[in-house]
Parts: sequence; C-alpha cells; structure tokens
Amino acid sequence: MTSVRRRLLTFALAAAGAGVFLVLRLPLPLLLGPMLACLIAALMGAPLMGAGGFAVFMRTFLGVAVGASITPQVIGHLPDIMASLALVPLFIGVIALIGYPLFRRVFGFDHPTAWYAAMPGGLQDMLVFGEEAGGDVRALSLIHATRVLVIVTVAPLMMHAFWGVDLSQPPGASIRATDPLEILLMTASGFFGWKIAERVHLFGASILGPMILTTILSLSGVIQHRPPAEIIQAAQLFIGITVGVKYVGITGRELRMDVTAGLVYAAILALISLGFIEAIVGLGLAPGLDAFLAYLPGGQAEMVVIAIIAGADLTYVVSHHLMRIVIVITLAPLVARVMRQRG
Repeated sequence: MTSVRRRLLTFALAAAGAGVFLVLRLPLPLLLGPMLACLIAALMGAPLMGAGGFAVFMRTFLGVAVGASITPQVIGHLPDIMASLALVPLFIGVIALIGYPLFRRVFGFDHPTAWYAAMPGGLQDMLVFGEEAGGDVRALSLIHATRVLVIVTVAPLMMHAFWGVDLSQPPGASIRATDPLEILLMTASGFFGWKIAERVHLFGASILGPMILTTILSLSGVIQHRPPAEIIQAAQLFIGITVGVKYVGITGRELRMDVTAGLVYAAILALISLGFIEAIVGLGLAPGLDAFLAYLPGGQAEMVVIAIIAGADLTYVVSHHLMRIVIVITLAPLVARVMRQRG
C-alpha cells in the first residue's frame, strides 16, 4: 500500500474515532477518539502512517497558545510557584529510583533501555539518548508511548470525577471571532519559532520555540489572543494520530513485554504523581487541578492540550513540565554514564 493510501486510511480511522467520541459525549473527542481508533487498528495490523512534518507543524500552535497566555501579569506571579517547582527534582529522583530497578530487574531490559525507559522526559529525546547509548529504540518507543497513552486517557476521567471539568467545551474563541492578521502572526510565530529552535538544537523545538517567540510578541502586545478553537482542535487530532500509530507493526512479544512494562510503569508513575499532588495541595502551593496537570508525566503536547481545554493555569502547568524535561535531558545522560562506569 502506498504512503498516500496509508495516510488516507489513518485519517479515515481517526475521523471515525473522533465521531464515535462526539456521539457518545466522551471527553476530549478530537484527541482521545483518533488516538484510540488508531491504536486499535494498529494492534489489528492495519498499515497506518502518521502525518509526518505537518503533524509536527500542528504541534507548534500549542506552543503559540502557551506563549500567548504569558502576559506581564502572569510574569509577576512567577515567584509564587517557586516552592512547587522546587519539588520537581525530588519528583524525578523518586521516579528514577523506582523505575530503573523495575525495568532492569523485573522486566530484564539492558542498562541503557532500562534507564531511558524510566526517565520521564520527552519521547523523542529519550529515544535519541537511548539509541546513542545502545538501547532498544523500539522498546523505548512502545514504553513511552504507552505511558503517554495511559496518562492522557485516564487524566480526563479523573478530572471530570474530582473537579467536574467539562472537557467537551471549545478550547477558545472561534476562528470567526479572531483577527485574520493575528492568526497569520500566530502561524508565522509557530513556524519560525519551530525552525529557529531546531537550528539551535533546542529540545522540544516544535513547542518551546513557538512558545518563546510568541511570549515575546505577547509581552510586547503584538499578539493578544490564543489560537482559535478550531486550530487547537485540529492539533488534538494530529497528536492523537501520532500516539496511536506508534503501535503499528507491533509483535506479540513486544505486546507482552514492552507494552506490559509501559502499563505497569504508567500505574506506578500515577501513584507517585498523586503522592506529590497531595503534598502540594496540602501545603497550599497550588490548586488541585493545576497540581494534577503539572505533576502528571504525560507527553508535553498532550498535557498542554488538556490544560488549555480545562482552563488551568498554563504558566504553572507548563513551567513544571518544562523543568522536568530540562532536568531529565541535562542529567539523564550524565547519570547513565556514571552508572555504567560503576557497573
């Protein structure tokens, strides 16, 4: 089957999944519907294919949405979240102490695969580091994709149960109510922020580059609104497809070993996260919903989407995920080398 037909099949399944979620009034229909539809089809052997570079481009609008939310008033509140941010290194340390032995001793993965499977960093970054260290890239891809899949699927259900959050509402104003010039500026900020970030090898370039560039434009008053609801909804669709197609070509052994390991680890991560969330709320450092979204180690793009739709404090949520990823990307390779030398 040609790549065009594979992509058409993928988009047809994604649209069907979104349609089912919309009819059943399930949460995040344009994210979870395509994601689960593509997942099921991939597990059944369907020859799916992601949208490639265009899917990455659509992610840039999430960075634009975050950057547009950062105003001078928000900057003034940054000192208020420092105590909560100070717990992020401890959070990562606990995850590493539990996750590495789990993958190494219980599931029997080699050292680099176990280490980078345990790290709650960005999926692409962990794959690059893991491959350079000689790890199993396919296993890492499935483990991290499963982590993201589980957290992104369960989080909306918990948010609805505990906080009554309506995740079916539009994530912003309609495109008809947004100045076309501002939409053009947002699109340019997303594209050029992404490409500039790639040139300087910034991690998470498709989100962080646009976020930085749009923040500058937001603080200077050039951009005053977030991307329209329709654009954020389209971004959800592509993110859902990207996660779902990770399972294309999966074998029975990979399903038993790698996906099972990812499921077990996701459950453990959720328990660790809930412990920190309870501590943060108990100490009065943040509202429950914001702490919940900040300390769940799902994918950066996926958690940003959920935070936007839930109306959470984007600065608080994104700053915690950003700090988590910075620490992991900076220290994980160094610690891995030390562990190998001592081992």
